[in-house]
Amino acid sequence: MKLLRITLYPFALLYGAITKLRNWAFDFGIFKSTSFDIPLVEVGNLNVGGTGKSPQIEYIIRLLQNKYKIAVLSRGYKRKSKGFQMASEKTTVEQIGDEPLQFYRKFKNIVVAVDADRVNGINQLINIASPPQIILLDDAFQHRNVKAGLNILLTSYNKLYADDYMLPTGNLRENRSGAKRAHIIVVSKCPENISTKEQDIIIEKLKPTKTQTVFFSAIKYDDRVLSGTKEISVSKLHEFEVLLVTGIANPEPLLNFLRDKNIKFNHLKYPDHYNFSERDLKNVFFEFEKIKNQNKIILTTEKDYVRAFSKDNNKVYYLPIRTDILGSDSDFNKIILDYVQ
Repeated sequence: MKLLRITLYPFALLYGAITKLRNWAFDFGIFKSTSFDIPLVEVGNLNVGGTGKSPQIEYIIRLLQNKYKIAVLSRGYKRKSKGFQMASEKTTVEQIGDEPLQFYRKFKNIVVAVDADRVNGINQLINIASPPQIILLDDAFQHRNVKAGLNILLTSYNKLYADDYMLPTGNLRENRSGAKRAHIIVVSKCPENISTKEQDIIIEKLKPTKTQTVFFSAIKYDDRVLSGTKEISVSKLHEFEVLLVTGIANPEPLLNFLRDKNIKFNHLKYPDHYNFSERDLKNVFFEFEKIKNQNKIILTTEKDYVRAFSKDNNKVYYLPIRTDILGSDSDFNKIILDYVQ
């Protein structure tokens, strides 16, 4: 695989040149970026793969939801519908995608919508009967047709964009120089005990501009696993044999968390945003039945639960997660609140 990526390096140079030319066209006004009067907070990344955008969106929702009416606009990755769709009680994962449906089910007082055309999506949202006061744009860093007032760029602790290369040699969607468009850079999925010295080394690698602020965040796992009507304390999970099912980009942090808790598990790993078929689900339950231990559960991520297992709400459990800003959450919160106000 590594040799193949090296072989494809000329294509990475070509792809990098194309994306750089596109960004140049937006920078100099050749391509149009639409501005809106409503506050727009954009959360995205340069790398392909999971950097923790969903937990970061949820962090901002929790910060703002008691003061403002919020809408989240996503493209609805892997949905089977087209155009603008707004979530309702009857909405399915096929209509809007797993992450938007997760937002809608988790936060009852927000509006959630999807549209690949972000300009149209924003126009639709600001013209609904009770329009939002703030719109959070999920995974929209490369969607330069919209000019957001606050851009938040995520980069994973173990996969910094500064150490990566353009597709297909690496995992960058655009050149590293695109990071200059961000107002805030968040190094996500850090160890909770990351030292100040290591933070300084990472900041030196990222080379932020004088107007950019760099923060560090960690994924925090809940102390309970949940199903439709039941819950089990994580401290009790070592008493169970667990069949872990994941369809996310990087399950390694979750695996490490379970190992650290001395939880015995078998892992069925699927690709990111995997659309589980009936056959896949039958296979999951077949593997589950093979476990001889009477104390056994199926455990999955919140995203996979929403996508595939919510109908089996008392058979399958999920482990909620959240993101925490390390050390300086008040400074991070102040930037968000000052912009919105």
